[in-house]
Amino acid sequence: MMNRFGIEERRRKRSMLVLSILGALIIITFIISMNTGYIRLSPLDVIKTLFGMGTDKQELILFDFRLPRIVISVLIGAGLAVSGCVLQGVSRNALADPGLLGINAGAGLAVILFVCFYPTTSTVPVFLLPLLALLGAGLTALLIYGLAHKKNEGVSPTSLILTGIAVAAGINAAMIVLTLTLSPEQYQFVATWIAGSIWGTTWKFVLALLPWIIVLLPYVIWKANLMNVLNLSEHTAAGLGAPIEAGRRKLMFAAVALAGSCVAVSGGIGFVGLIGPHLARTLVGPKHQQLLPASAMVGSLLVIVADTISRSMSSASIPTGVVVAVIGAPYFLYLLARAKN
Repeated sequence: MMNRFGIEERRRKRSMLVLSILGALIIITFIISMNTGYIRLSPLDVIKTLFGMGTDKQELILFDFRLPRIVISVLIGAGLAVSGCVLQGVSRNALADPGLLGINAGAGLAVILFVCFYPTTSTVPVFLLPLLALLGAGLTALLIYGLAHKKNEGVSPTSLILTGIAVAAGINAAMIVLTLTLSPEQYQFVATWIAGSIWGTTWKFVLALLPWIIVLLPYVIWKANLMNVLNLSEHTAAGLGAPIEAGRRKLMFAAVALAGSCVAVSGGIGFVGLIGPHLARTLVGPKHQQLLPASAMVGSLLVIVADTISRSMSSASIPTGVVVAVIGAPYFLYLLARAKN
């Protein structure tokens, strides 16, 4: 018994060390990102501007363009990674991810449908977008769950993934058809969104996304014990008295809401919900008390690094989603290859 407590204490200390290192890396990348862009600001210029001693141009670049985008990158990374972690835990499928399951596509379809019928993209009601994305993501999740569910068998992890991929393919085809009816201005907006170029780069978008992250992330972490139980077999979880179906539905709703609200601001950024939880699980282990915060931090670090790279590579900023895909696609293939062995 004492040996078991000793092991748990070592794991807890290791997890705290990992979380501290991840936090430090996020802060360092945050600082580097403020200095990075087509118009470069030196560290001294950034410090002066932060303390109100910069030029009007420097203040415009830092406060109106870079800082909102950097903050949104941190929020999006945390939201998508935790959403993926919840989906993987609830479905007991290591490849579950809001992008692969079609949830991101459903959220995107709702946003694009709105753009098609809204007169202009320049005055899109920012605070309405997360609600529309939640509606699209929720309906898509219900459709996937209904199609994957088999009577007397429930939903198997394999059927869930395959159904999600098929539904996502259909939704993406529908979005391509919709783009043919758009005006040039609307098409530019949709093309930017699909590529995953974090287009919501003002403080209004930060305020629109922040409440969802503030409410849903603590709720999911609060349910960490339930997620640990849900990782067990159905019979074992039921024997422990866990509210399996009710808990699963609530966690699924939280995961869908996180993914939908993030996608409404970020566009089609994929693989974050897949890579973040896997890397975090390698670093801190499978217990969700440590896994969920670590997933959020890994996701934030991944997106802010990808966004910094995208803004530093050329004058025409490469979409952040493309950079994430370059990192995520090989890792996804690695996971598939390992799963076959």
